[in-house]
Amino acid sequence: MKEEKENLILKLTFEFSLKIIEFCEQLDALKKFTLSNQLFKAGTAIGANANEAQNAESNADFIHKFKIAAKEMNETDYWLKLCKFSAHLPDPGDLLDDLESIKKVINKIISTSKNR
Repeated sequence: MKEEKENLILKLTFEFSLKIIEFCEQLDALKKFTLSNQLFKAGTAIGANANEAQNAESNADFIHKFKIAAKEMNETDYWLKLCKFSAHLPDPGDLLDDLESIKKVINKIISTSKNR
């Protein structure tokens, strides 16, 4: 049986989603439910859209799904920075660094796909 090559962006975004879930549990424990909900939706939507792009109907559809993922990245970045710089919220730790790595990969995917 032929072994499938690992898809880097799916791996990165899945691992990131798991970390977002854990961080949102910390926010929930502090009763920061609204922030937790927003961050949960945006942070996990990055991987959901990257995953959905794998079955895109065309190159344009593929790019569109990754652009949606990029929008979710920007929103996630906003919520994480609020946490980082607020004295009353937990520090997101490495989540911002992880997100930066994901941004680089997604931006490269979009630019490469546009040049096809």
